[in-house]
Amino acid sequence: MNDTPGWASPGSAPSNGQSSGVPNPAEPADAPSSKWSKEQPPPGQWSAPSGSGPAPRPPASGWGGGAPHGGWGRQPAAAKPGVIPLRPLGVGEILDGAVSTLRAHWRTVLAVTVSVSVVTQIASILVERYLLPEPPTVDPDATPEEALQQSVESLQASLIAMGPALLIMLIGTLLTTALLTVVISRSVLGRSVTLPEAWREARPRLPHLLVLTLLLPLGSAAVMCVGILPGVLIGGAGVLLSIVGGIAAIVVVIWLMIRFALAAPALVLERQGVVASLRRSAKLVQGAWWRVFGITLLTVLLAFLVSMVIAIPFTIIGFAVDGIGLTDFFSGNSPEFGWPFLIITGIGSVIASSITYPISAGVTALLYVDQRIRREALDLELARAAGVPGYGTEPPGNHSTGG
Repeated sequence: MNDTPGWASPGSAPSNGQSSGVPNPAEPADAPSSKWSKEQPPPGQWSAPSGSGPAPRPPASGWGGGAPHGGWGRQPAAAKPGVIPLRPLGVGEILDGAVSTLRAHWRTVLAVTVSVSVVTQIASILVERYLLPEPPTVDPDATPEEALQQSVESLQASLIAMGPALLIMLIGTLLTTALLTVVISRSVLGRSVTLPEAWREARPRLPHLLVLTLLLPLGSAAVMCVGILPGVLIGGAGVLLSIVGGIAAIVVVIWLMIRFALAAPALVLERQGVVASLRRSAKLVQGAWWRVFGITLLTVLLAFLVSMVIAIPFTIIGFAVDGIGLTDFFSGNSPEFGWPFLIITGIGSVIASSITYPISAGVTALLYVDQRIRREALDLELARAAGVPGYGTEPPGNHSTGG
């Protein structure tokens, strides 16, 4: 058994080539082998220790996530100590759980998202204002050769401008993912958490999470290069090959990103390493790739729509205050944005991020919980950890945990 604190790597989980069937339930509460931490979000190890040999879980009807029947008795409805019912979740319940976490713990969630959004937005504005080179001008009367050269220069300038912005975004995503995952892990149990507590729980995992956060986009970029580079090296005759290779690379990147979509919560909550968390995510997603893809895509679209609804009014106000007309913006030459425009649009970005960050992080963390409920009967251990009647009690010596 992994005695590291937090949501430990399950001993009965089918993550090492075992069968993916429903595993054994959690060990009874009075078992002497469990080790418990006083500092971690859940009050104990949320999965059955390996080798403990408890009685197998009887098959359940309906959703299959409530208390089992048979000799243990049966509950008519799934327990719900926190923001989600402890059974396999539907799409609406996952989204509702993410929003419910935002409502139930709004002080902590907004403290995280607003702080990170303000710092990252200020950094983005300063980088855009003082460090990035001026965008090249476009000559409408240029010859075809000059127009091609201008297009290449514009593309290069755009790529250079994207670099710092992506780095700042990754750092912001890193911090919000780590902190909000801890908050959500507590909200599942119906327990509160303060910002200092969330930081104390997440801080040891930040170096590993940083490696994971950088590894995924770098791996995606490497796949894209492999798909496009052969056609580029061939030259003019390889344009079609580059297009086909690029499309194939995009498909592979999407497949990999969904396969590893649950790596971040596994890394934070199970105290996994980078490689182990990637393998853990791949095992949890196995057999449910399309479901995870659909929920992730829906979340991205919702976050995009919310961001646009908030950003468009602030952008229009920024244009009006800064004296920039839409004709200037679409004329081909990039207008010179002043401080009023940058500040007003930055405020809109902070508001949008404060809403979309917790929803995106919440969906990812709850998808992780849902997959463990479906594959590993995590609902039994969650109910016991939350103190739901009929699921046993917490092991002695852990009454002070949980915040």
